[in-house]
Amino acid sequence: MRVVVALGGNALLRRGQELNAENQRHNIRVAVNQLAQVHQDHQLVIAHGNGPQVGLLALMDAAYTSVEPYPLDVLGAETVGMIGYLIEQELGNIIPFEDHIVTILTQIVVDPGDPAFDQPTKPVGPVYSREAAGQLEREKGWAMAPEGAHFRRVVPSPLPRQIIEIEAIRMLVEQGVIVICAGGGGIPCAYDDGGKLYGVEAVIDKDLASGLLARGVAADALVMLTDVPCVYADFGTKRQRAIRSAHPDAIEKLSFAAGSMGPKVEGACRFVRETGGWCAIGQLSDLVGIMEGRCGTLIAGDLKGIRFVD
Repeated sequence: MRVVVALGGNALLRRGQELNAENQRHNIRVAVNQLAQVHQDHQLVIAHGNGPQVGLLALMDAAYTSVEPYPLDVLGAETVGMIGYLIEQELGNIIPFEDHIVTILTQIVVDPGDPAFDQPTKPVGPVYSREAAGQLEREKGWAMAPEGAHFRRVVPSPLPRQIIEIEAIRMLVEQGVIVICAGGGGIPCAYDDGGKLYGVEAVIDKDLASGLLARGVAADALVMLTDVPCVYADFGTKRQRAIRSAHPDAIEKLSFAAGSMGPKVEGACRFVRETGGWCAIGQLSDLVGIMEGRCGTLIAGDLKGIRFVD
């Protein structure tokens, strides 16, 4: 079976942890132990988030005031190389040497006319005071939004349309290579009037990008790993209930947070409808259990309604 596993960025640098290399490598060691077990029986494609890592680079970038900040597409590419290197090395240390792993810097095309460009919502980088935020708005044209007592830059999050390297990814997967790709939702790019690609100041949702990747490689299953054990109805309320399994039509009738579980459910439902495969959402430590049907939330077309955890 061909499986795309999407690792959440917070699974690699957990909430509240210091943003250092040692913590990141430790968390990746935990991740690859699960991934290695899946690799024993399945063709494996790995996608991942990069939110904390891009934030860290943006903090470093902000400290170097002699030049203009590096654009988000470049920062995204840097994090993809860093995370891919760590996954390759740690996973390579525990699977057979002859099993090949490769990281692909993945450009994903977005539409410059996407409505997201008129309403930036994705927070990136450090926090600023009201005065500093106002100055950045005037000098750089950045959109800023309140976050608690501070402000952060917000950027567009357009829909992913096309994966430039998808044919190369498919060829590698068909040869049995473990491919790490579409990191951080891919590097956002667009075509100019002359048909040339250029980088875009945006962040693509990694779950929607992972769904596009899974469809592109004809995956049988898509597994989205996050920091909660399953999808919850009425999350964070007294009525909260864990969902064990659901048909896409049924789960789409529920409301989920736009910045977290919403894109996961949206990407899962689209993958199931367009491919006939199944998708599961759960936490990293449960990956093997998710593959065995014991953990997480399963979304599939042959299910009826919604079944909650007893």
